[in-house]
Amino acid sequence: MSSNAAQDERVASGLDRRTELREFLRSRRARIRPEDAGVPSYGRRRVPGLRREELAQLAGVSYAYYARLEQGYGESMSAEVLDAVARALRLDTEERGHLVRLAQPERQSPLPAPQELRPSVQHLLDALGVPGYVVSRRLDILGWNRLAAAVFGDWGGLPPEERNVARLIFLSPEARERFADPQRRALELAGVLRVNAAKSPGDPRLSSLIQELSHKSADFRQLWDRHEVICGGAGDVVAMRHPVVGEFDLVREPMALPGDTPMRLTTFHAEPGSRSEKALRMLAELEAEPQR
Repeated sequence: MSSNAAQDERVASGLDRRTELREFLRSRRARIRPEDAGVPSYGRRRVPGLRREELAQLAGVSYAYYARLEQGYGESMSAEVLDAVARALRLDTEERGHLVRLAQPERQSPLPAPQELRPSVQHLLDALGVPGYVVSRRLDILGWNRLAAAVFGDWGGLPPEERNVARLIFLSPEARERFADPQRRALELAGVLRVNAAKSPGDPRLSSLIQELSHKSADFRQLWDRHEVICGGAGDVVAMRHPVVGEFDLVREPMALPGDTPMRLTTFHAEPGSRSEKALRMLAELEAEPQR
């Protein structure tokens, strides 16, 4: 069986937590140069980055203990050990959280039912004076307002199964061109999917999306293999490129919505008095013209 076929088989049956943990740790270990960590390097090294025993020494744990963690068995390990490993690997906040979720997953709850947006949330979106949309953990677009459609594209003209922000950025050139730095956006979305897959390893719909993107997008396959968990966050500036108003910047503000199933509302605004605010106001006026 080829490596791609094996990967597809794993994805189709749900992401294996222990495999994800092993590959994540290996990828983080491989990016640290021995000289940067103060580790003497003698002769030719067969693997990039730090060896297991070197990482264990830096973390202050036994080799056997760290090897067991990298084999995917982290349930019995203390928070102090995981924190020491995270420091030795120089993990950032998002990466630390991802390590803990993979090593010590919470008790799995039943899979959520198909998600629908509450009418009150759609009313909120419609009342906003800035672009906004709501996505599920799978990144399906559950609701949006007219200004979001003006900025990101006509989601209403798409079949419901294609309304997914990750699917659009990796499979739709038109949607990708709306971003001045589409590769950065692609990296963030691959990271979001990896984090969410760790939260819901048994979700077959999320696994099928990852499998589809792996089949159809070489860019996604490359990013997925990097095991990055760069997701972007509140206050980040997103550079947009619009066919009518040109390039402008929006500030992103994501927030979780309360409820039984995980949903996230993301709004975008421009800095007051900026050229970007003028561009956003122009889009709002253009969007309102058909109604007038």
